[in-house]
Amino acid sequence: MQAKNLRRGVLKSLAAALCLPALALAQGTPPMVKIAVIEGFSGGNANGGEAVFRNLVWAVERVNQRGGVKTAEGVRRLALERYDSKGQTEEALSALRSAIDDGARFILQGNSSAVAAAIIDAINKHNEREPGRRVLFLNYSAVDPILTNEKCSYWHFRFDAHADMRMTALMSVLKEDRALKSVYLLGQDYSFGQAVLREARRQLGALRPDVQIVGDELHPLLRVKDFSPYATKIKASGADAVITGNFSNDLTLLVKAAREVGFDGKFYTFYGNALGAPAALGEAGVGKVLAVADWLPNVAAAQSEAFYQAFRQRYPKPADDYVHMRMQLMIEALAQAIDRAGSVEAGAVAPQLERASVSFFGQGGSMRAADHQFQQSLVVGVMDRQGTPGVKFDVEGSGYGFRVVKTIAPAQAEMPQSCKMVRPS
Repeated sequence: MQAKNLRRGVLKSLAAALCLPALALAQGTPPMVKIAVIEGFSGGNANGGEAVFRNLVWAVERVNQRGGVKTAEGVRRLALERYDSKGQTEEALSALRSAIDDGARFILQGNSSAVAAAIIDAINKHNEREPGRRVLFLNYSAVDPILTNEKCSYWHFRFDAHADMRMTALMSVLKEDRALKSVYLLGQDYSFGQAVLREARRQLGALRPDVQIVGDELHPLLRVKDFSPYATKIKASGADAVITGNFSNDLTLLVKAAREVGFDGKFYTFYGNALGAPAALGEAGVGKVLAVADWLPNVAAAQSEAFYQAFRQRYPKPADDYVHMRMQLMIEALAQAIDRAGSVEAGAVAPQLERASVSFFGQGGSMRAADHQFQQSLVVGVMDRQGTPGVKFDVEGSGYGFRVVKTIAPAQAEMPQSCKMVRPS
């Protein structure tokens, strides 16, 4: 009898627990808005995945601290859930299916353009097949230009400057370097890396036809463990500089190898400002490594400094020091769009998101409706010792930071687009 009563009590407790969400809804507390981040949290770019997640956590926390987002059902808080793609396309597509089944209506991803392209295709098909469960894709780092041009989608929004925009910003500095006579192009062998080198060739031909390309090479993505052979070829070529879109270990190991073989040239990079690269180069990188970004910690503005210090207070460990302004703007834009739509349904949020305009700690940007490419300022920085003029903050405790040498306004960073947007009828 005692066992029977105990079993009945357990069953009652379980039933009560299962009813809690429905009871909360009945009492006027809407469920949280699920946001899924699909990223490589293991594998060759795991450090990049974790850096992304920290930024998104901080951005979501801020929205929730002010109450959440406003919908017709009431104010709802955001819930960020992570799905590990292991850096693989098939794993990412499997994670996408799981995220949608788990109730996520906003999908975030960025650390691979190949993965992003596959997610766009999958979401296009899903949204057509299941209009009652449509989702939006917010892209924070996948910068292959094709994603907002030939492969543009009504359901995809990119918040990073694409590779051609970033290359244009870098070239605005490179073209003024009259001592530069030769360059070596090196990139990762997939859509993004190929796009970077293709645009580098085009812009060099247009802006600096006097500069000789002495090397043009692609290597496997995140699989090279020893970059010494590449570094040796770079040095032997006599190149004055390397242009590369490499990121994560592919950049850190490259710059380490270049330092070890005695390469004395410059690096024009997309991502040389963090994830171990400054520490790997050390003193050899001073005045030699340039990076383009949507924002850098040493942007000379009081609001910018306050933003960076707030991030460092939230994540005080030196290894966690990689903050992305664009990811904060992305979450702010999403919250703004939901508020204006009064809904979390993709079809209602999309038209609000494509006209989003946000400002945050003195930085801001707006979405271009024609192709869903976010328009924002860009900056180019050069590596220097912390404490030198313009370098108040270092990177990851390395003692080296990036001094801003060029600021490109949104109107200057904007580029033509070839998107033929197909909008739902």
